[in-house]
Amino acid sequence: MADPNVPPVLYLEAVERRYHQGDETLEILRGAEMGCWLGQSVALIAPSGAGKSTFLHIAGLLEHPDAGEVYIDGIGTSGMSDAERTQIRRTDIGFVYQAHHLLPEFSALENVMLPQMVRGLSKAEARKRSAELLSYLGLKARLTHRPAELSGGEQQRVAIARAVANAPRILLADEPTGNLDPHTADHVFDTLMQLVKASGLAAIIATHNLELAARMDRRVTLRDGVVVELG
Repeated sequence: MADPNVPPVLYLEAVERRYHQGDETLEILRGAEMGCWLGQSVALIAPSGAGKSTFLHIAGLLEHPDAGEVYIDGIGTSGMSDAERTQIRRTDIGFVYQAHHLLPEFSALENVMLPQMVRGLSKAEARKRSAELLSYLGLKARLTHRPAELSGGEQQRVAIARAVANAPRILLADEPTGNLDPHTADHVFDTLMQLVKASGLAAIIATHNLELAARMDRRVTLRDGVVVELG
């Protein structure tokens, strides 16, 4: 469990985000605040349209807030250049989405190797690390299979492997089991939690599945644009 005396690796402070649609302004986040610590899993539970994806995009430096600040390791990111933000996303943050977004022309192994090679690892080292990671996730017999040859659960486990391939310290997942049947979702979720604990990641996982959320360290929701802790 996270030590509250240690600063959070990710902290959103007074974050605001609004979108303009014609003459209308949609206030999505209105001073949202939340910290997440290494080794901690947080379930983000909220109805569609409440701003879960927006919150994750801002936390992952994919979107700029209209006000407020996102701190990574205590360092504010709002004044950073696009190149600096991209570098943080590449090294410190992993993303998993509801759709796996795997590249169809590449094998499972190659899909996991690519982000490591982009970061600068040699092909041989990326191949070794990717094979180890996929084997850990129960996909040792599927390394050479392309996404179309994998089941939905296997595809999502490859997507998880790709997200953590560069050993990020923050994992953000947006409905990662949303497209899966209950049994497969349970298996993929167990794999994800096992990985979070083994690697000491800080994880924020948006989900509608209350049963899965109950197995995480914390549960929060978005209410009127702010983060509210749930029991």
